[in-house]
Amino acid sequence: MSEFPHYQQPSSLPSNYALMSHFNPELDPDEREAELEEEEGIVQEETPQGVTIQQQNIDPTIAGPFGPVSYAIKRRRTMSAVPTTAARPSRQTFTPIPGTPAIVPESVFVDERAPLLRSETTERTDKEQEPRSFWRQFGTELHVLSRYSFPILASQVLEYSLIVASVISIGHIGTDELAGSTLGNMTGSVTGYSIALGFICALDTLLPAAWTSEDPRMVGLWTQRMVVLMTILLVPMIVIWFNTESILLLLHQDAEVARFAGMYLKYASVGLPAYTYNAIAKRYFQSQGLMHVPTVATAIVAPLNLFLNWLLVWGPEPVRLGFKGAPLATAFSFNLMLVVFLIYGCFFAPKTAWCPISRRSFTRLGALVSLGIAGVGMTVSEWWSWEIVALAASLLGPAALAAQSVILSTCSGLWQASNALSIAAAVRVGNLLGAGLAKEASLACKVSLFMALCAASLMCGLLVSFRHNWAYIFNNDPEVVLLVSQILPLCAGFQAFDALATVSMGILRGLGKQPHGAAINLTAYYVIGIPLGLWLTFSKHMELYGIWTGLTVALIYAALCGVGLVLLSDWNHEVDKVRARFEADQAYQARTVEAEIAGNGSV
Repeated sequence: MSEFPHYQQPSSLPSNYALMSHFNPELDPDEREAELEEEEGIVQEETPQGVTIQQQNIDPTIAGPFGPVSYAIKRRRTMSAVPTTAARPSRQTFTPIPGTPAIVPESVFVDERAPLLRSETTERTDKEQEPRSFWRQFGTELHVLSRYSFPILASQVLEYSLIVASVISIGHIGTDELAGSTLGNMTGSVTGYSIALGFICALDTLLPAAWTSEDPRMVGLWTQRMVVLMTILLVPMIVIWFNTESILLLLHQDAEVARFAGMYLKYASVGLPAYTYNAIAKRYFQSQGLMHVPTVATAIVAPLNLFLNWLLVWGPEPVRLGFKGAPLATAFSFNLMLVVFLIYGCFFAPKTAWCPISRRSFTRLGALVSLGIAGVGMTVSEWWSWEIVALAASLLGPAALAAQSVILSTCSGLWQASNALSIAAAVRVGNLLGAGLAKEASLACKVSLFMALCAASLMCGLLVSFRHNWAYIFNNDPEVVLLVSQILPLCAGFQAFDALATVSMGILRGLGKQPHGAAINLTAYYVIGIPLGLWLTFSKHMELYGIWTGLTVALIYAALCGVGLVLLSDWNHEVDKVRARFEADQAYQARTVEAEIAGNGSV
């Protein structure tokens, strides 16, 4: 039987068991009374859904206001349809956090409402079976990570198109408008998007482990806490976005460009909260293995976003808004995506991970802040470094800047594959750690690094093969084409290190080692890569080649440090850390409940 029964259904039940259970009659009352007498020392309570809650040795004075501290579960309504073999679900004891409703995992038993598909996390050997060979386990992890990665990649590409569509639609209005939108996007990334995603990275540590722990409703609780934290942090971000024009003028930017950049962010701020909550919702669904949900949501919204960009920027006169229509179209798309997430979560997603909203949603925000600050260090150190590189390239002339734009767009596009794999690895490793499977988590880590190397090899071959013609996709200037063909072999060379660094950072997020990842990124880019690149560019007159040489050295350093830190991890210790984290939350809630009881004079 699975160690995390809310995540699995009995694999040996017949495929038509859901139909059989629908017609299964209730047990005779006398038979039920006889069963109760056989359970010595056990008190049973039946819910309206036909699930019997069995409680044993529970002191009601220390039970939470919504339910007892420990309990066991048994399905009675369909008991006669369950085979009497080892496949019959065994009784298990859970220890939820005091003060939470008693959790009855919905997917332990199959009925007419339960899906028959098993979760990917359950694809492992039960203790009663013979151990599988290493290569079979390797193949299983390869299959799981692949199935996780592809939907994430599709979701990222579609979401990236929301912003690209805005830039393309503005690019045909005028040069100042395009420069203003580009500067606005850059400012928004530095002051909003990167910071929000950095804080939300804390959920990569907390949610996957919570889903396979003894109390899966911690997934919903940590999600609610992150929503509270990000709602607070959105206030200063929006204030900055509304004053972007003044800030850029203080930095001596061109007045017209600053005006368009400020206008762009004012209207884009309408979508910033939705963008933030969407990132939280994606973590919520992905931690449960529902990788397809963000993909479906973005697939619904992306085509509509293209239509809105045309309608609001270039459409008929009554609805045409020109420049400000592009950020409004993107903001509307983000809000529509949030609506799709809410509809799916409320009406279609399983409720196993959800926790009722209460005062607990506003507690333990400090744990999120500590992980979030380190996550911001990981995210912004990398994001901001590319902005610095773009600024340095702008000093080399129009051709170098155009070539830099082509190369950066290419590398950013290829990076999406590595980033999707890093998110999949974080979820998979976190799930296995939450289930207490240290050995399996270690194997998943190694398989994800192997997949990163394979993906990087394909990307390297692509860049080398088409290096002479690649720039024509973006520009026809012979000088730009020549510069791109000279730099692409160097970019191809660091693809392996870029992929390894990205995936190892994802695994570190799953392990809760954001401070280590932040230290690696800060050292790689700001101590080694950027200083070396600027020195080679301007002192050694290597120009654009010098910039990318510095970035290559930075990625080599980040990859070696990240992979070494991951492979040398003590996985049993990491399992203990996950357990300690949930025990700390349980202890905190227990103290809160005791304080409330004492304050009310309860006995």
